[in-house]
Amino acid sequence: MLRGVSFQVPERGHVALIGSSGVGKSTVFALAERFYDPDHGLVLFEGGDVRTLSRAQHRARIGLVEQHAPVLYGTLRENLLYAAPEAGADELARVVELAQLTELASRLPRGLDTDAGEHGMALSGGERMRIDIARSLLTRPSLLLLDEPTAHLDAVNEAALRRSIRQTSTECALLVIAHRFSTIRAADLIVVLDAGEVVAAGSHAQLMETSDHYRFLCRAQQAEGSVVRAGRRG
Repeated sequence: MLRGVSFQVPERGHVALIGSSGVGKSTVFALAERFYDPDHGLVLFEGGDVRTLSRAQHRARIGLVEQHAPVLYGTLRENLLYAAPEAGADELARVVELAQLTELASRLPRGLDTDAGEHGMALSGGERMRIDIARSLLTRPSLLLLDEPTAHLDAVNEAALRRSIRQTSTECALLVIAHRFSTIRAADLIVVLDAGEVVAAGSHAQLMETSDHYRFLCRAQQAEGSVVRAGRRG
């Protein structure tokens, strides 16, 4: 349950939504997508109450990239064009570049016409995530939601995805549920949730100076990373 949550996602920019499990991050996404409307207060979209639009009209202006980005059977081109089959070659090239897929397309035997394999198994997790981002961008969303995009990525794919996120944030409003602080630090604004409330907001540098809870989350994440690294060495 959210209590008095209030923050703004700029028209262009990257906002990270962070906090421990169960603090309300997924509820914020559900409200943004209008899976349900708030009992109290308002959700504003481009300056207006979201309830003035039908759910279909509202969702047509929002993109969602899930943690386990789905890739369908078929070619990369077919996967990218799934949500916007009328998109032209120039538009397709634009989103391929934005999502940092140019290198992938260049090294595949048939470029974008290469089969992705069953459930995209011919691709890495980071590549599937970036394909989902490119697919969402083809619809020209006003707001793009990313759910834990780097949760299961190795360092190379995480770095490529961070570059994609940086590029994407110049195209639309970007709200990211984030876990890894290597990704969180790059956000223009970090919103910290705890027990359904916003307990801090600011840049990484600002929050390290002013927020005990943010510093606690940083230390916990660093400790978790140390345990994983120690396990790998053993």
